[in-house]
Amino acid sequence: METGLYLIPTTLGDFNTVEKVLPDYNVQVTHNIKIFIVEQVRTARRFLKRIKHPIEIDNMTFLELNKHTDYSKITNYLNPIENGESIGLLSEAGTPCIADPGAVIVKLAHEKSIKVFPLIGPNSIILSLMASGFNGQNFSFHGYLPVEKSQRVKSLQKLESFCSVNNQTQIFIETPYRNNAMLASIIKNCKKQTMLCVASNISLDNQYIKSLSISQWGKEKVDLDKKPTIFLLSTGD
Repeated sequence: METGLYLIPTTLGDFNTVEKVLPDYNVQVTHNIKIFIVEQVRTARRFLKRIKHPIEIDNMTFLELNKHTDYSKITNYLNPIENGESIGLLSEAGTPCIADPGAVIVKLAHEKSIKVFPLIGPNSIILSLMASGFNGQNFSFHGYLPVEKSQRVKSLQKLESFCSVNNQTQIFIETPYRNNAMLASIIKNCKKQTMLCVASNISLDNQYIKSLSISQWGKEKVDLDKKPTIFLLSTGD
């Protein structure tokens, strides 16, 4: 296996779906790595145990990368690669570096002329777009919208305008416990003819994906509380 930084996807919330969503090649590669950059060590250990990593967990090295990380220290994270030891960048859920803090590590790898190997795996943003029926040629992901009510409404109206003017699919997410409030806000503040796709628990047994007009959503009953969800807006053209 060639030495470098390997971007390793994980499952979307349920490690029991490993065989369903991750290629065998990913597991083979991961089995040959013992140094991992992770968002949460506990989650990473559980994932590696689930794929039956041959190395004892306590003999692995975990380097944390999250909002609490002192970014002045990460310049040394990739040093083992220069000594011939590959490193795996593990996502907390889904694909590394997309709506994920890992991009700073990949940037550092390029600065150090280190080879980067992205592995295939599930990405909720792309999967939701695939399943929405909306424009997949022109789209934009915005992450989280403002929490404050008036600012959130302004953001929704701005995204709705982008849909209309540019025929561009608008994609965003919300903290899972605020999903129901977000859905209610979309229904209340967007135009009745605007299309909304709600994609929740993607790839899990209780997956829910539906695209309807805002007027139709007003008649739907769905509970998104604490379920990872992607919201997509479109003109429907």
